[in-house]
Amino acid sequence: MKLRKELWFGFSLMAIILVAIAAFMPWTAMTNGHLGLLMLALIVVAIMLGFPTAFTLMGLGVFFGWLAYRSVNPALANQQVLDLMVQRTYGVMSNDVLTAVPLFVFMGYLVERAALIDRLFKSLHLALSRVPGSLAVATIVTCAIFATATGIIGAVVTLMGLLAFPAMLKAGYNVRISAGAITAGGCLGILIPPSVLLILYGAVAGVSVVQLYAGAFFPGIMLALLYLGYIVVLAKLKPGLMPPLPESERRVELPPLAQALAQRGGNALIGLWRGLAGPGRGAVFGQLMVTLLPALAIVAILGLTYRAATAPVIEAATGGLMEVGGGFAEEAGEEASTGLIGAPVAEEEEPGLKEPPQEEAKETAPQPAGEAKAEGAKASEDAAKPEQVKPSGKLASAEPAAEAERLPAPTWFWVMFGIGAAGLGILYSLWNWERFEVFKMLLTSFFPLAILILAVLGSIVFGFATPTEAAAVGAFGGFVLVIAYRFFANWRATASENSRAGAAMVSTLKELGIIIKDSAFLTAKTSAMVCWLFVGSGIFSAAFALLGGQEIVEKWVLSLDMTPVQFMILAQFIIFILGWPLEWTEIIVIFMPIFIPLLAHFNVDPLFFGLLVALNLQTAFLSPPVAMAAFYLKGVSPPHVTLNQIFAGMLPFMGIQVVAIVLLYLWPDIGLWLPKVLYR
Repeated sequence: MKLRKELWFGFSLMAIILVAIAAFMPWTAMTNGHLGLLMLALIVVAIMLGFPTAFTLMGLGVFFGWLAYRSVNPALANQQVLDLMVQRTYGVMSNDVLTAVPLFVFMGYLVERAALIDRLFKSLHLALSRVPGSLAVATIVTCAIFATATGIIGAVVTLMGLLAFPAMLKAGYNVRISAGAITAGGCLGILIPPSVLLILYGAVAGVSVVQLYAGAFFPGIMLALLYLGYIVVLAKLKPGLMPPLPESERRVELPPLAQALAQRGGNALIGLWRGLAGPGRGAVFGQLMVTLLPALAIVAILGLTYRAATAPVIEAATGGLMEVGGGFAEEAGEEASTGLIGAPVAEEEEPGLKEPPQEEAKETAPQPAGEAKAEGAKASEDAAKPEQVKPSGKLASAEPAAEAERLPAPTWFWVMFGIGAAGLGILYSLWNWERFEVFKMLLTSFFPLAILILAVLGSIVFGFATPTEAAAVGAFGGFVLVIAYRFFANWRATASENSRAGAAMVSTLKELGIIIKDSAFLTAKTSAMVCWLFVGSGIFSAAFALLGGQEIVEKWVLSLDMTPVQFMILAQFIIFILGWPLEWTEIIVIFMPIFIPLLAHFNVDPLFFGLLVALNLQTAFLSPPVAMAAFYLKGVSPPHVTLNQIFAGMLPFMGIQVVAIVLLYLWPDIGLWLPKVLYR
């Protein structure tokens, strides 16, 4: 019965589109522009009927492109439309931005198969056990971290549906709240970098992917915090929806060493320090060093911050230096300014040859060859001599710079130092043995994944590597995680069961080979889908432009005489509505080429528009009837959980997404502050 309702909804929507086409299309006076609008409506209907998106785009693009060429020169229409297909396909193949897609996808599939999510959820569940709605909070945090590492929505929702959904239902959580937390948290991978959506938007809109990643960082965190705030407040106001966990599920079983040392003190740090005087000093010392890791990390951060804050200012003397390689400098400047926020600063003087002033012309009059050669040798000797700098001037040589005194530490550093010291004091005062065991669980599940994410995103955002290079490093990091968490764990388990270590090694190597093979196959499948989508989108967009559809849309929008605010509201509303019948991939490749040319007229930054679109397209996975996250969860949920319950659970989180869009629009610096700081 539920499936029939969904079919009725889909058929009703398609009927509305077809009736609108039949009623408003001037069939007796059709122009190329009307054909473009007809093509746009038919692609929506065809996708809703279930036809493959990429090949439907190509088919309609080729047919309507042929009609456009035929209206100009019927004899060349066939050749021109075939040339269009080749050119668009080659353009996709030569797009360097898309190279990062298979590498990020491969990293995601490897991390997914590293058997890390169950450890991560369990450790976060124990760490947040005293927070209201702890299981739902741990679910959203786990989804956010795992979605950041993988970016594969279906994998995150499915795995969390198998792991967290039964745990929440067993604890008495409301079905709708549980389903909403899993689906909303799993979809965060659309927005939080490294997101494939941002790569595709950057390729379509011509915006720097590096800046998109930097801009999407804080909006993604904001959306996750809004989810967490909603869960905590709701659990506090209505504890019946998310009852607190019993004390037995909050406790952590202590290992024998911790049980023995716990008799010397309830504080883990004090107990380990006292345990150094007893037997087993090596094991105790190792545990003590693990306990001191937070302190060592904060000391290292403060030390690096102090060196950076108190470093002396050294101004190098540039007198007598000659600029060489002007062409290379110019090329580097152009490359650095590509895709950056704002226009590059113009040169004060135009390059090229200019007539010298009269005095200089007299001085540069032709000289005899002997005199010119002598003066050239003298100039070379002068250039070879080191420049003499007075002690009272600015120091430029390496030796005086080494002796320069450091600057006094600024006030903000001492504030940061006080906060760090106070945090360490509070942490170690509450550092009992159970919290120490939870910290060790986080150390083996959360921190390796966090280091991988920070290494990938940090290298991109701070300019150490391009997205493609960082994606390659991330793929290698995912391979290391697979070896660490699957290979060694399975090898130890198999070796304990088998008497022969060689058989255990062979078994684990086979499993590792299967994991890499499956990941490579799924990566190739996903990458091929993305490339075919771009080929189809290129052909479709070209045909739409040839028919004049883009011009009609622009004229219609400009005739409304809207303000930039009204245009942004209209654009985001259309994208929100399109998210109900279509997925985000179709919206990006079909409709973004229509919106992007209009941004310049309304003075809207394409980077800011992309961040709003990424937030808005969260609804594509949460809005019925094509809410794929709901179907992923339904496929692994218990039989008594209905699809309507999952849809109802997602609706409050869709409202939170709308709130996040409004907040980002009211305070654009949430998304634009970091790109401005890093790239201006």
